Amino acid sequence: MLIYKILRAPEWADLQAQGETAGAPIDVADGFVHFSTAAQARETAAKHFAGIDGLLLAALDADALGEALKWEVSRGGDKFPHLYAPLRLADILWTRDLPLGPDGHQFPEEMV
Repeated sequence: MLIYKILRAPEWADLQAQGETAGAPIDVADGFVHFSTAAQARETAAKHFAGIDGLLLAALDADALGEALKWEVSRGGDKFPHLYAPLRLADILWTRDLPLGPDGHQFPEEMV
């Protein structure tokens, strides 16, 4: 199963330069890297990234992250994937631009 991380441009640049990251400031504060499933990603973008352009969507294989990935209850009682380890560039399967359109962020076709 694929899970997704929405990254701001500076976060993506840091990840590319360092090879791994503890995540965005909210990830560091919470002690884990926040991810979303395909079904959760749009609401995550609307809630936490509204009006922000220049975002990147990264896809990772949940199973490949092993025991460091925990599924925990969060928004609306849904279980969200949380990574209790650094996010490594090597674990990212693909990235796509996440442009801001008139009705919010435009997600790639493979997530529809």
